[in-house]
Amino acid sequence: MDGGRGTDARTLEALGLAGVPRDDPLSYPGVWPERSGLLAGDRLLPLDVLVHEDRTPVLAVGSNASPGQLRRKMALSGIRAPVPMVRARVTGLAVGVSAHVSRMGYVSASPVRAPDSVGELFVTWLDDEQLAVVDTSEGVPLPGGNFRRAWLPAPEVRVELEDRQVLTGVYAYVNRRGVLHDGEGVPRAHPGQRALIGELLVRLPRLREMFGVTPEEFVARARADAALCERGTLLFAEEKLVTASGLEAYVRPRRPDGPATGASLSPPWM
Repeated sequence: MDGGRGTDARTLEALGLAGVPRDDPLSYPGVWPERSGLLAGDRLLPLDVLVHEDRTPVLAVGSNASPGQLRRKMALSGIRAPVPMVRARVTGLAVGVSAHVSRMGYVSASPVRAPDSVGELFVTWLDDEQLAVVDTSEGVPLPGGNFRRAWLPAPEVRVELEDRQVLTGVYAYVNRRGVLHDGEGVPRAHPGQRALIGELLVRLPRLREMFGVTPEEFVARARADAALCERGTLLFAEEKLVTASGLEAYVRPRRPDGPATGASLSPPWM
């Protein structure tokens, strides 16, 4: 990987990638890069190697593909090592909607099994410390955490990198509570935060009673009240809007030779 200092043109601010959905929930999932790069501090540098055998490949389907958000997660835990972010063509997976209201104020993305789907996502190659940070931010170490990390093997999920290399598999964070469906039991696509929250508020009177009538009110109330987020999460299930992601069978305890999760790190964002 290229660890050079780069130039001012490579800063996240100059590239339009500095936004942090944690600070601006309605911007979720944030702005993604147009191509692969090495996230090094506040810069996104060219990347000359796409596969990193000494790191763990983790597929980003939401704000973990936002350099600004990923930089913030690492900085809060004092992690300075660079993160390779590799754009990939993914077959067999789609981006659905997590069946929970996040304490960050948004309704996050979650992967769903979709055999005929083809899309562009990012693989983040994480060292042990970085993996522990991201695991913790997703609630993996907690018994009641919203996400579990699952190993998705090829060919069930095909991940082809920019140089045509195909990975043997990749990790992804699967929502423990399931995903929202389209009204007919099929996992729905994530349309972006403002559109999603607006639609849910129109559809669900009880959600409006809890969170207000606008996306801005929803965000403000959710960020101020973790118990309210839990009630909103339960409401999705009570309204029978929740279905399985189709990836539950891939969730397993971590491999014995895999890195430990970060139970002692900062509280999860979830």
